[in-house]
Amino acid sequence: MYIYLLVSLQNIDHKLKLRSKKGQLPFVEVNGEEIADSTIIMQELATRYDKDLDAALTQEQRNIAHAMISMLENHLVWVVLSWRSKNTEQMLKGYKINLQHALGSRLPNALLNFFFKFQFSRKCFQGAKKVKAQGLGVHKPEEIEEFGRKDLKVLSELLADKPFFFGDEPTTLDCVAFSVLAQIHFILDEVKYGLKEFMQENCPNLVGHVSRIKERCFPDWEDICTKLDLNAHIPKPEPETKENKEGADTEKTAEQDKNESEKELEKDNSNEKSEKKEEPEKVVEENKEKEEAAAK
Repeated sequence: MYIYLLVSLQNIDHKLKLRSKKGQLPFVEVNGEEIADSTIIMQELATRYDKDLDAALTQEQRNIAHAMISMLENHLVWVVLSWRSKNTEQMLKGYKINLQHALGSRLPNALLNFFFKFQFSRKCFQGAKKVKAQGLGVHKPEEIEEFGRKDLKVLSELLADKPFFFGDEPTTLDCVAFSVLAQIHFILDEVKYGLKEFMQENCPNLVGHVSRIKERCFPDWEDICTKLDLNAHIPKPEPETKENKEGADTEKTAEQDKNESEKELEKDNSNEKSEKKEEPEKVVEENKEKEEAAAK
């Protein structure tokens, strides 16, 4: 579940339930049209908005990028999925997954974690089943990890000492590589994961690459990861302070006093008009009585 292209968008919290019509995540909606699958999303957005990340690449570089992307999407990502499907508890801890937030539940996280490992084990089994169907799952964990190490080594040698794989500017390969390498690099240090340790010790240039993409494309990383803010790029209203609240209350009280004064004034005017209206009627009645008495 990853997307490589960064565009101006609003993230929607799907609570692990909302999916595209194809049943895939991620997916985007552009002008009411749904587009699913990371690769297709990138192609569609690049075509619609004329933003080809690979415009400056030679044909040979495009061929290399295609081969590396295939390795990342069809091999290395399965190595990572294999580890996750067999280490559910470590995965939750390593990625700091807050199930209360993810599932939109008010149950305690400890209870949700228990049910996730127990009740959702079928999903984890499905993950292991998919890895096996892909071909990696028939091997031992140490053999699968060795496959991942070789992939990392190939990427490291291609990157060498360049900022990005094909020079000073990122291309599609850099985006795809980040989406997979981030899943390895950003696991908490207290969770032991062989591929992360290998990348840190033997592929420091890949660690630097992940950091460069993060700093360049995710200035709101801390807000996303610590505050679970899905739309940290959208300006938020200023938080309410005690002084602001007191000022608002004072303003509200003054407004209420003003309204009450206006109502009282309207009431007095209304009473005064009524009295003035009644006075002539009273005089007319008295005069009429006098005339009747004189006639008698």
